[in-house]
Amino acid sequence: MPAFFSRYKFVMKPQEMVLILITMVWGGTFLIVSHAMTVSGPFWFIGLRFATAAVLLALISWRTLGAMTWQEVKAGTLIGLAIGCGYGLQAYGMQTLSGSKSAFITALYVPLVPLVPLLQWAFLGRMPGLMSWVGVVLAFGGLLLLAGAESGVAAFNVGEIATLIGTLAIAAEIILIGACAGKVNVQRVTIVQLAVASLFGFIIMLPNGESVPSFSPYLLFSAVGLGMASALVQVAMNWAQCSISPTRATVIYAGEPVWAGIVGRIAGERLAAIALLGGAFIILGVLVSELKLQRKKKGT
Repeated sequence: MPAFFSRYKFVMKPQEMVLILITMVWGGTFLIVSHAMTVSGPFWFIGLRFATAAVLLALISWRTLGAMTWQEVKAGTLIGLAIGCGYGLQAYGMQTLSGSKSAFITALYVPLVPLVPLLQWAFLGRMPGLMSWVGVVLAFGGLLLLAGAESGVAAFNVGEIATLIGTLAIAAEIILIGACAGKVNVQRVTIVQLAVASLFGFIIMLPNGESVPSFSPYLLFSAVGLGMASALVQVAMNWAQCSISPTRATVIYAGEPVWAGIVGRIAGERLAAIALLGGAFIILGVLVSELKLQRKKKGT
């Protein structure tokens, strides 16, 4: 047994620790957004949320804005559209879904992970290692258990379908961030993507038939609070993925429904035993993906 484990080395980069922390914060936001949907339309809420984030970050980073490049504008616009679509459809779905159920469905973007390495290899020239693949399989299996425990086999309603479509945009966001990581200024590109996501939300209000909601202290505090969190999260994601592959980042993000389930449990929701087992598989998948297989040197 010791000889077996001696073939592996557990490596956890600071950037990966940051992504795990981000995933914990992400999981906690589902309950807040779910409650906000009782006093606001989904696209007004994400418009206000990301506008707050963009303004806050712009105030902090205004000295760097004059050096913005066309590449940063283009990258920020594409990522911002993916964010606006993903989070907007997620909020739309939470008009009829609980926060925990939305998190479970959202996390099903992990089945797209087998496609990510191929795209990553084709466009970025990087192929993930064996243990990353093993971690993906474990995380995918855990998510199937979670999704089955939460949604069963019943036909999807409109909210569930919208959330599923939103997962494609979230997967695109991760791939796009990985593609431009290290090529752009993190602060400037984040400001652009937050501003574009906000504008997207406000524009989609019209075809969605939304109007500006009445003032609500909960809506104001939740939008401002999540806006501050979004600014921090997006900067951290752009920074961390400069040295972490999209595949590995996606496996780490797979822990999101676990944290959402924990927050939901504290708020009174209950997790079935099979859901807990699924959560354990996800955590195991994250840990296994961090193992690096070391080849023995000849003559030893």
